[in-house]
Amino acid sequence: MPKMDNMLAILWMLSSGKKITAKQISEKLEVNIRSVYRYIDTLSTSGVPIISDTGHNGGYTLLNNFIQAPLFFDSEEQTSLFHAAVFAEEAGYYGGEALHRAMSKLSNYSNQEQEVKVNRHVTSLEVISRISSLSLTPFLKELEQAVADGCSVNIHYHQSGTELFKYRLVDPYKIIYWNNKWYVIGFCHLRRDFRSFRVDRMESLMVTENKFNRTENFSAYDFFMKNLLPTTENKEEIVSVIITGDIRALDDICQHWFLGHYLQERTSKQAVFFLEKDMIHTYVPYLLLPYGKSLQVIEPASLKKKLIEILSELINFHQV
Repeated sequence: MPKMDNMLAILWMLSSGKKITAKQISEKLEVNIRSVYRYIDTLSTSGVPIISDTGHNGGYTLLNNFIQAPLFFDSEEQTSLFHAAVFAEEAGYYGGEALHRAMSKLSNYSNQEQEVKVNRHVTSLEVISRISSLSLTPFLKELEQAVADGCSVNIHYHQSGTELFKYRLVDPYKIIYWNNKWYVIGFCHLRRDFRSFRVDRMESLMVTENKFNRTENFSAYDFFMKNLLPTTENKEEIVSVIITGDIRALDDICQHWFLGHYLQERTSKQAVFFLEKDMIHTYVPYLLLPYGKSLQVIEPASLKKKLIEILSELINFHQV
């Protein structure tokens, strides 16, 4: 039997809670007793809390709380989980208390050597904190439960651009986190169509007992992105935007959350985007201006003209 299988077998024997001797293990696994000692040492080094009692009634047992541990993680896996927890917490993840409990359990099942090693890696990472949204936590927890249970929710919602609040009955499909904001995507009974709702605009929320059936093949992600980005359905209005410049600036603009969706061609010296005329004069100039001389517009001429107009307006404004 391979070494790993033998160690798992030993762990399984110990998990019964009964004391077991090295001789009993060697007979059960049909290995010599020295191999048993090596397996026990390896398990102890990996973080398994094995208690060794010497003497006439001696043997091996496990700490009681370890028997409840369902999984084992090596140092690299533990580090990754702690790093993920840091990102989640700083993003405003609503399950903070449960996350802290999970990380505490992970620490409890680590030996001192593992804990010191993992802590060195964990403290090497820091995520700059965004504005806290603790007030949203109750809403997010209720929404997540409603999504999981397939229950409709009644929300008192603040409409954008107005002071009005309206009640909406919504079948929540998914919660989405984007650009430091939380959204719920679902079917709105008032509009009889799918909608996205910003959680920070909810005045109140109540989970109902009404169960809903999900629409098959509906992608909340696709719906959200389609509504977030202008479409390019009118092929006659499509214009190619050619930009050259510094390779790092080109890399950055090609990965932009907006322009990146319209990238058609990229070389080391230039990038080509296909956009509608309205987008070119509405969005693109303001995305390019912060790059200064790092980027240069080759085509179309109308975009160059628009950039000059905006810069002239800024110069006139600041000269006043």
